[in-house]
Amino acid sequence: QVQFAESGGDLVQPGGSLRLSCAASGGLFKVYGMGWYRQAPGKQREWVAQITKDGITTIADSVKGRFTISRDNAKRAVYLQMSSLKPEDAAVYYCNRAPPRVDSWGQGTQVSVSS
Repeated sequence: QVQFAESGGDLVQPGGSLRLSCAASGGLFKVYGMGWYRQAPGKQREWVAQITKDGITTIADSVKGRFTISRDNAKRAVYLQMSSLKPEDAAVYYCNRAPPRVDSWGQGTQVSVSS
């Protein structure tokens, strides 16, 4: 039904930048808030950022000032612009609704930060 496909993850150096993309299928995309979440090895999945259907954003303190979330309703897509990446940002990043649908977690996309 409602599915999200993440892409754009890569291996980057500390201080580097990366742009993640999320393609949504199913559901009425434009009427729901969307968010980015991440899960590092041995840690619980955590919320990173969210954006309402009207474009109002909220960013987690841990990435505030470095990450930016955006959406393109026409493309049914959500983006996460990541800059000044730190080793602690390394994780599998997921997109989902905000609040998330428990049945719509995808494979995520791996973000690796060396050193």
